[in-house]
Amino acid sequence: MLENFVPTYDATVVERLQAHGAILLGKTNLDQFGMGSGCVDSIFGPTRNSWSEDLNDDRFRIAGGSSGGSAVAVAAGLCYAALGSDTGGSTRNPASYCGIVGLKPTYGLVSRHGLIPLVNSMDVPGIMTRTVDDCIAVLNAVAGQDNRDSTTVKKPYLSIPATGEEFSLKGVRVGIPIEYHCDGLDAEVLETWTVVADMLESAGASVKAVSMPNTASSIFVYSILNQCEVASNMSRYDGIEYGHRSKEDSSTEQLYASTRAEGFNDVVKNRILSGNYFLLRENYDKYFQKALQVRRLIADDFVQAFKQVDILLTPTTLSDAPLYKDFVQSNNRDQCAVQDFCTQPANMAGIPALSIPVRLSSRRLPISLQLMGDHFSERTLLGVAGWIEKEVNFIANYN
Repeated sequence: MLENFVPTYDATVVERLQAHGAILLGKTNLDQFGMGSGCVDSIFGPTRNSWSEDLNDDRFRIAGGSSGGSAVAVAAGLCYAALGSDTGGSTRNPASYCGIVGLKPTYGLVSRHGLIPLVNSMDVPGIMTRTVDDCIAVLNAVAGQDNRDSTTVKKPYLSIPATGEEFSLKGVRVGIPIEYHCDGLDAEVLETWTVVADMLESAGASVKAVSMPNTASSIFVYSILNQCEVASNMSRYDGIEYGHRSKEDSSTEQLYASTRAEGFNDVVKNRILSGNYFLLRENYDKYFQKALQVRRLIADDFVQAFKQVDILLTPTTLSDAPLYKDFVQSNNRDQCAVQDFCTQPANMAGIPALSIPVRLSSRRLPISLQLMGDHFSERTLLGVAGWIEKEVNFIANYN
């Protein structure tokens, strides 16, 4: 749909990076319009994880998605950092599979001006880097209020110091959500989760189990709200103003239909159709309105949890990176239901979340964990992540 399209202006995050001296190298591969969790539904084909044992067809590992190209570029050392929009885990999921740091900032901390919208109420520009300090540097460059995005918070952004200074875990309260110990959780991921929790406790943090009772409902609510907003946001691609325009233009209706049929892949079309179904008058209260109500319950789970703890520690993904040939046996909806289970609740609540690589699996593939904090707690979140990074020394031990 946007093949060869050149935007007429830069996004705020791009302007701010350039103002700090960054050199932009180019665009990377992703699932079409960010709708996927494997980076396999792109016009350019699937992205291959650079950790794969074999990069040949059907024998490579997926990079994760939707922003898999960005993650591979960082992991392979092609760039210092990369951006990717995070709607349900699109930066943390590929960061986990590619062994890098992936941050989803608090909703409203970083401007969405210039970001192609998928789900307006959840989209956040995410950051991918090789180290926590690099992530801090990029966040400090792009964060802050923007008059062109009314959802940004109107208060001064206080820069976060690098993790070189000693970070003490004494007094830090860490929660382990019991509902994230779910079906399909790989034994090596569970072991890694347990080991890091013990490390934090041994260093002075208090670690306790917490309950997030609406977690199981989150992936269904996310799916409904995602598809409803997709149906609205994708309506702008009609062949009139920008993007692909069909040659079948005998009438306005024909132009719209042909342009969208030619420009969208099956995943996007299915989400548009599903979203329109949920938004039908007879279905609106039953699906969309109910999903909004349950979303509030999910967000309240986090409110209650953060009355007891400062940080939540969970898996990022349920396993290491799957083989491409195995991953594509499931359809996009089922893929996302598994891949986004641990990541999308943070988007539903608008809180910051970060994926940090910890170790390699028995298959020599990265295993990562996720940290989540209360709104605007990036300083604590990145401090704990920096402490874990120093303790596990992932880059020195495994790269």
